[in-house]
Amino acid sequence: MGKKTIRIGIVGAGANTKARHIPGFQAIEDVEIVGVVNSTPASTDKVARKYAIPQTYSHWKELVEDPEIDAVMIGTWPDLHCEITCMALEAGKHVLTEARMARNLAEAKQMLQVSQARPDLIAQIVPSPFGLKYHPEVIKLITQKYLGSLREVIVLGADDSFWDYSKKLHWRQDKEISGNNVLTMGILHETLSRWVPPVERVFAQSSIFEPQRPSTKRPGNADVTIPDSLQIVTRLQGGANAMYHLSGSILFGPGLQIHLYGSHGTIKVHFTPEEKIFVGHMGETELKEIQVPQADQGGWRVEAEFIGAIRGEEIVHHTDFASGVKYMEFTEAVALSCEKNQPMALPL
Repeated sequence: MGKKTIRIGIVGAGANTKARHIPGFQAIEDVEIVGVVNSTPASTDKVARKYAIPQTYSHWKELVEDPEIDAVMIGTWPDLHCEITCMALEAGKHVLTEARMARNLAEAKQMLQVSQARPDLIAQIVPSPFGLKYHPEVIKLITQKYLGSLREVIVLGADDSFWDYSKKLHWRQDKEISGNNVLTMGILHETLSRWVPPVERVFAQSSIFEPQRPSTKRPGNADVTIPDSLQIVTRLQGGANAMYHLSGSILFGPGLQIHLYGSHGTIKVHFTPEEKIFVGHMGETELKEIQVPQADQGGWRVEAEFIGAIRGEEIVHHTDFASGVKYMEFTEAVALSCEKNQPMALPL
């Protein structure tokens, strides 16, 4: 006899939802995607037809209120994460929401508070995919003291993703939609936070090199309200220093990487164009790439973890709401530091 069927409703079927979440849920036994609502009726119908989802809705509130739905997958932009999450939890639904958790710390704290009032429900954030593959190897090296004492960290997220200012304004460049989330800061910081001690001080500066772009809503240009260049210096608990170079406006940049420098060794993880891990230890002359056996690699299992947590078979590791609030607090500290032109102590 099979397990009780878990019925999923999807609010917002963007690229990541279609590439990962819908196939992920449909591959799990006794899980059904029973409803969907997207940004327009036409796009809702298109997704429903393509993925054989039986029920469509004219508004996300109708889906959340549907008593036939057990869990809500939120694939919208960040501006709706808080409202939908809170309403879904209050309606007795489990929630998996796309990252970033919210637009700002206040929304994230509200989401956490509502989730804590319903401890019987699973509240999970889609994690940063970067580092999942080699997370077990990095943790093993750190635990075995390969680095020695951690001294410095470098976080690189710099490329030409927003270099062409003739392209229309992207939602990630609109603060009303994306909030304090800048470029790849949040997604890379979330990955880093799995490997190093918490941040205790932040000092940041930012720039908008191209202040206007063609509007997606009306003729003419719209203002860019999120930086396309950001530099952050932090101090970690324990005394290590970290530097972040984040940009979407440079040519031939380094892409996405995290470097961990210790007293005895170095670990570098490159995330683009494919994930690779390099290490070097005292007494050696150069870095070498590690070939980690597939059996020892991690990977993407977000949908399986969510369903397993609902069924009481496991807990949420990547990423629970408490962890999300921590990275949103870092995001808030960076925004405040840029605004005030001064260091910010954490916790805020």
